[in-house]
Amino acid sequence: MSEDNSSSGHKSWLDKLTHAFAQEPKTRQELFELLREANRNKLLDNDALAIVEGAIQIADLQVRDIMIPRSQMISIKACQSPEEFLPAIIDAAHSRYPVIGENNDEVLGILLAKDLLPLILKKEDNFDLRSLLRPCNFVPESKRLNVLLKEFRANHNHMAVVIDEYGGVAGLVTIEDVLEQIVGDIEDEHDVEEDSYIRTLPTGDFIVKALTPVDDFNDFFNSGFSEDEFDTIGGVVMSAFGHLPKRNETIEIDRMRFRVLNSDSRRLHLLRITPLDKDTKRAHSS
Repeated sequence: MSEDNSSSGHKSWLDKLTHAFAQEPKTRQELFELLREANRNKLLDNDALAIVEGAIQIADLQVRDIMIPRSQMISIKACQSPEEFLPAIIDAAHSRYPVIGENNDEVLGILLAKDLLPLILKKEDNFDLRSLLRPCNFVPESKRLNVLLKEFRANHNHMAVVIDEYGGVAGLVTIEDVLEQIVGDIEDEHDVEEDSYIRTLPTGDFIVKALTPVDDFNDFFNSGFSEDEFDTIGGVVMSAFGHLPKRNETIEIDRMRFRVLNSDSRRLHLLRITPLDKDTKRAHSS
């Protein structure tokens, strides 16, 4: 009896799925409508629907649509000593950095932060940054994201330097940037624990969730943002920008520098805050 019920239930589920796609869609819009109908009928959950739609839509996007612009790239000069470039690496907390030569349009390779670990144990008098570089992958601004993702997977690369039609450096793109177009924001080492809103970094900066209530933010930083006008600190930051900022965009508000660490096409997720005066720095420790 139980087997019959199980078989019947399984058939019913398959029948529903088959029925949902019985009429072959002739346009992408019709396909999306079928997927959303399947979602409304509980055949696809919300996360699965978002991933399928994202996977379809990346074919319409080019590298220029998601790249980190050259002006916001954090790069290292090949002529710099560890004492000169390490503070920038510690502050940015990324795992990979493009290394440029004397000509700012000449990217010599990619530096992996983990390749610097031996410097902790042994300081080299004749340090040569070039000897640590990994090959750099170059892609044009016009490359489709689905093609780039295939190349990343085939070549086991995680980062590519974007070049414009004249061969100059236009920006930077990572495999995470592409995947986030499909699955949404990917949590990384910057992210705050689930049960907290604010994390203090060793540098004195702070990682803050955009959903942090304004009153909690004000209490922590001794700031005076309006608790009537905004519910979250993300709302405060978006209002100050006047638009939905992209990753690595910065703005200074009330003696603090806000840098966007994570965002998507709808909202902010994670911010990095640098206090700009002593009063703000004292607030969290008092």
